[in-house]
Amino acid sequence: MIKYALVCERDHRFEGWFGASADYDEQQARGLLACPVCGSGAVRKQIMAPAVAGTKAQASGADLKPGMREMVMEAMGKVRAHVEENFDYVGDAFAREARDIHDGKSEARGIYGEASPADVKKLVEDGVNVAPLPPAPPKKTDLN
Repeated sequence: MIKYALVCERDHRFEGWFGASADYDEQQARGLLACPVCGSGAVRKQIMAPAVAGTKAQASGADLKPGMREMVMEAMGKVRAHVEENFDYVGDAFAREARDIHDGKSEARGIYGEASPADVKKLVEDGVNVAPLPPAPPKKTDLN
């Protein structure tokens, strides 16, 4: 796994974990990366200092309390499960359906689905409340 420090156009900083450096490039090219804070698809890698043995650079995760990462991942998994169990899945019609709900043309309800970064940006600009769904946890068979 490779950990990248990422930042969006609004300067929200976060981490992304990828199986290989090519995975980041492929996901970026397909528009699959989004800021977990604001949903912006304009995400880029931050400049990172390499971890060198015997230096303080190795302590990059030391500011996290033990178990914090696991706790956050568990909470994100619960949010995703709640959405999948209680909201309507609308697939790639998400942007259109979210706009119709916002405009009162469709029944008000919780929905989830897929939308392009451009569609999400337009929804946000138009005042439609949307948020990225936390990613599905990796399958144990996909982990090293």
